[in-house]
Order: sequence, then C-alpha cells, then structure tokens
Amino acid sequence: MTPPAKEGRKTIRVGIAEDQGMVLGALAALLEIEGDISVVSRSPNGREALQAVMVHKPDVFITDIEMPEMTGLDVAAELKRRRIGTRVIILTTFARAGYLRRALEAGASGYLLKDMRAEQLAEAVRRVHQGLRVIDPELATEAWAEPDPLTDRERQVLRMAGDGRTSGDIALELSLSEGTVRNYLSEAISKLGASNRVEAARIARTKGWL
Repeated sequence: MTPPAKEGRKTIRVGIAEDQGMVLGALAALLEIEGDISVVSRSPNGREALQAVMVHKPDVFITDIEMPEMTGLDVAAELKRRRIGTRVIILTTFARAGYLRRALEAGASGYLLKDMRAEQLAEAVRRVHQGLRVIDPELATEAWAEPDPLTDRERQVLRMAGDGRTSGDIALELSLSEGTVRNYLSEAISKLGASNRVEAARIARTKGWL
C-alpha cells in the first residue's frame, strides 16, 4: 500500500459511478483510506455521473457498465467525444471480451473486475493516473479474437428489442420508420446466426456486445 501523501504531494481526485448504493459507499470508503486518493464525486446513474465529471473534473473516473440512464460505456464514449481529460476505469462483474473491446474503443484506460482486492484497485488508479493502461491480460487477448459484428445502430435497436420494446416503440423513440427498425433487427439477427430478436439479444449480451 502506498503510504499517506506527504505535504505538497498531489492527491489523485477520483469520481465513482455505481448504481448499487452499498457498493458505491464501499468503493469510496476503500479509496479514501489511501493517503493519496480523494473521492470527489459519487453518482448512482450514468447521466448524473457524466454531469459530475463535467463539474468536478476528476483525474480518474471509475464506473460500472450497467447503470440506469446511461451505461458506463456510454459515459466513457461521451467523455472521449467531448475531449475531457479524465481517465476512465471500467469496474465490472462482466469478464467478457466484447465489453472490454467496446470499453477500449470508448477510450477507457482500465478494465477491472469487482472481485479484485482493494489495494489492487488503488494501485490501478495510480497507474491510470500516470497515463498507463490497466487491463486483465487474458481478457485483453480475447478481446480481439472475435470482433463485434454489430453497428452502433444495430446494437441500440437490438438492446431495446431485447428489453421487450416493440418495433413501433423503438421507431418512435429513435425517430425512425418501423421498416428501418425491422431492417436493423434483421441484419443483427442474421449476423449473429439467431432465429429471432430475442435469441439475437441473448447471444449479443453473452458476448458482451450489448
């Protein structure tokens, strides 16, 4: 463990996004123990997390993947689009190469699993803050073995269909025609070798592509 920060030493400012309140509190408490890390924001959903990062400008932002409002991957991609200097660590239970690949494409500097030890997380924060990348080596190898075949729009439509939304509902929310929505679903089903939208969504989720 790194010793407490000495006077004059720069503290690493960290933001955390996690939709489970107990986990959010535990992560913040564990990191606050470290003498050189300060938690400046805690957010229960993706949209609030994005706003918090914009306001507090933390050095490192730790986020789960599956959250209300916006996923952690969506937040990372938006920070990349806006050219915000905050470095992102994805902290998740999903040991899936597809998620890792999407995280890297969204600009994340780290991809870690929640079963890691607290001191490992703190050290990962320090390494990412230094400009390094921290990723499970086995997942890193797998991430490029089977590329994601879905386009962003196919993924978006398939995710909504997998949540039980009808083609009409999806078309209305995305300002598309129902025919266009059906075309996207058909392409996704074909690419995944599925027999219907439900099976396609299941396959894509298993691979980490949704």
